[in-house]
Amino acid sequence: MGASAPDMAILDLGYGNIASIALAFERLGCDPVRTADPATLRSARRVVVPGVGAAGFAMTRIAALGLRDVIPALTQPVLGICLGMQLLFEHSEEDDVAMLGMIPGRVRRIAAAPGRPVPHMGWSQLTLRTPFSGTGVAGLADGDYAYFAHSFACDDGPASIAVTDYGSAIPAVVEHGNVIAAQFHPERSGAVGAAFLTSFLARTSEPMPC
Repeated sequence: MGASAPDMAILDLGYGNIASIALAFERLGCDPVRTADPATLRSARRVVVPGVGAAGFAMTRIAALGLRDVIPALTQPVLGICLGMQLLFEHSEEDDVAMLGMIPGRVRRIAAAPGRPVPHMGWSQLTLRTPFSGTGVAGLADGDYAYFAHSFACDDGPASIAVTDYGSAIPAVVEHGNVIAAQFHPERSGAVGAAFLTSFLARTSEPMPC
């Protein structure tokens, strides 16, 4: 990556919550680039994959922009947020669509139940997985509350480093290789979200703030 490489690129699919995510990073001293350009994504020191809406539409946009093979090949720190986290898995029941396959597992509809409406929306408590529960991870502490808004959830598995309870364990944060992702919205989660985003910024050797 050359000297002109951006510190952060936020994937811009032309819709969604990109503005609020960019603003959250700007509050931390960053000046992210919003882009769908493959060369810029490859050269950026960090990449954020945001998303709201439907998995099938997002994957159609990714394919139309020529990014279907670009994103999985990224080697720098990558952050997925909400639908952006789900896109990093292998398959989604929503629209029965193949995803980017960067994290093992599938995305499934949350089962509604009395007292547990779908979408799961609002503040939910995080439980950090062992061995992190006593020390914290990714800027998070056991018992923190974060803001969720989703109808589908990723499979719980070895990549889960924090979960929330919504009838069963729903992965709230996953980590796999160079990828970390949050099902909750850090840009809407106050100080907890800011701490999580700050932790992501520290994942490169670049000086802070970026």
